[in-house]
Amino acid sequence: MKIGIGADHNAIELKDELKKYVIDLGHEVIEYGEDSACTEIDYPGIAFKVAEAINSREVERGILVCGTGLGMAIAAGKVPRIRAVTCHDTYSAERAQKSNDAQIITLGSKIIGPELAKHVVKIYLESSFPGGNSARKVQQITDREKEYLENKLGL
Repeated sequence: MKIGIGADHNAIELKDELKKYVIDLGHEVIEYGEDSACTEIDYPGIAFKVAEAINSREVERGILVCGTGLGMAIAAGKVPRIRAVTCHDTYSAERAQKSNDAQIITLGSKIIGPELAKHVVKIYLESSFPGGNSARKVQQITDREKEYLENKLGL
């Protein structure tokens, strides 16, 4: 699988560890954003780049890391057709895919340590969306998003 990964300045070290780990798992990684903890990097721009890369099919899934993971999830979720969730445990990571078909997970470097983060990422990448009852629910989200874009916002 091709994975987009990015981080703000609060999470460069964790992003670097996760990048190596994802490659070791056999995936291709495309990195988005700068690679320096010395430069302040605003998380929305990184989140938008990864989300847009998913929409353009440049990558299949994304992993975003900031201080809490929350800002990245909010920003990525503003890109149409993207479902991004913050995961700090393996059960949430599994459900992100199996229940929600989330294309992006986000993690907080100030909340989760590198070893647990690796387990979370592994479970997320190993999980797939089975459809079933969850497909109906995800479709409801997609339909509402489309309605807002077309009718409410005139896009």
